[in-house]
Amino acid sequence: MKAFVIDDDKLSVFLTQSILNLDAATQCVDTFLSAEAALDALAALKETDMPDVIFLDLNMPLMDGWDFLDALTSDRLYAEKEFNIYVLTSSLDLSDSVKAETYSIVSGFLHKPISSEDVSLIYSRIELQKKAEVR
Repeated sequence: MKAFVIDDDKLSVFLTQSILNLDAATQCVDTFLSAEAALDALAALKETDMPDVIFLDLNMPLMDGWDFLDALTSDRLYAEKEFNIYVLTSSLDLSDSVKAETYSIVSGFLHKPISSEDVSLIYSRIELQKKAEVR
């Protein structure tokens, strides 16, 4: 699996990347300290190089996670693409999880730090999706 981690906190990025790398299914983890950099990277990728999963922090300066989601859902470049985006946040505000559910491209809402069990479950879901698409 190819994963993007978008988070402005270097420690959170390190921890998330470390947990992802423990899973044998992880082939590549690209990290971004800003949502803008991640959007630029996505725009430069070919369809076949898109990440299988994106872990997105909500609270970031300049462009936060909500702005990132809005950019993806409003840009025609991404309209045809299917994303597996998991909000990965330290926020305990219930309204954040409720708001995340309003985005069809958000696959789940997780609290930091991510666990190995979370990663295994997410990867299993993605594999099931891929198998269903082949049929």
